[in-house]
Amino acid sequence: MAAKTLQKDIMQYYKESQAIKDAIADAERILIITHVDPDGDALGSLTAVGLAMQQLGKSVTLAVDGGLLRRFSFLPLADQIAQSADNTTYDLIISVDCGDEQRMGHTFADLPLPRPTLINIDHHVTNTNFGSINLVDAEAASTTEILTLLFNDLDIRMTSDIAQSLLTGLVTDTLGFRTLNVTPRTFEIASQMMQAGADLPTITMLALNLKPLSTLKMWNVGLSNMRMKNGLIWTTISKAERDALGYNGTGSGGLVSMMSDVETAAISVVLNELDDGRISVSFRSRPPYNVADLAMNLGGGGHPLAAGCTLDGPLDKAETLVVDLSLQAIETANHD
Repeated sequence: MAAKTLQKDIMQYYKESQAIKDAIADAERILIITHVDPDGDALGSLTAVGLAMQQLGKSVTLAVDGGLLRRFSFLPLADQIAQSADNTTYDLIISVDCGDEQRMGHTFADLPLPRPTLINIDHHVTNTNFGSINLVDAEAASTTEILTLLFNDLDIRMTSDIAQSLLTGLVTDTLGFRTLNVTPRTFEIASQMMQAGADLPTITMLALNLKPLSTLKMWNVGLSNMRMKNGLIWTTISKAERDALGYNGTGSGGLVSMMSDVETAAISVVLNELDDGRISVSFRSRPPYNVADLAMNLGGGGHPLAAGCTLDGPLDKAETLVVDLSLQAIETANHD
């Protein structure tokens, strides 16, 4: 987090956290949003902030374009997550785990103008600082790691429910503490959350391990379509193939991470055709290959080793574009 690096970052962090504290104090009705196709860090952050704001006596609405993923239904407040904002006039918006304004989808875009103050809390290196107040730290292992420090400064009491949400974000975004951004601080936070009542085995089982049968069937199709060239491994999954399997997800369901484990792969990509004809693209890489820059050039974003974007169809056109740019990125990295 900002407070663990340079002195100027410490001062900037406290400036931002004070601004957040003031904005929350002045608000009564708060809309909390995370990104479309939410993962564990998104939903863990969303519910943790919701619980924290309720503790402060605020009226909150939790919303995510597309709604809750079933495997995260164990999270507190999961049954209160809406697919869009209601007709309430909000005093404040808190965005969590969103790299840019577009990632909030229609939930944010359909809000009437003028919109209230927007707090942006995130850890993506590609974050565009789109908020009125921006608490962004790309060194944090998850957005929930940032929230852990912020909650302490806001005098939020760490309940077992808040701890469960925060640990869910930390576990899922680090793939069970296996990513390069895991630090001793990450384990300290995990220990604190467990001491507060968070259930690590349950989180790991439900959020990381268990999968619908349709996901494995999707992997089977994706692996059958898989190709490899010059360090790039990729696959495509069409809407017709998804429909035949009954797979309703918009991401790769973990397939892109599996493919990235191929020892000769520098970058792995899964292109998934969505119901509206657009193409969801998931990237993974290993150092020194940076897929955040690659995704950002395609209108997306993320982390250096895990990123994504959404492109216009048709699938074969998007595939050609992504493959060409990915091969160029590999070649450039190999010559640096």
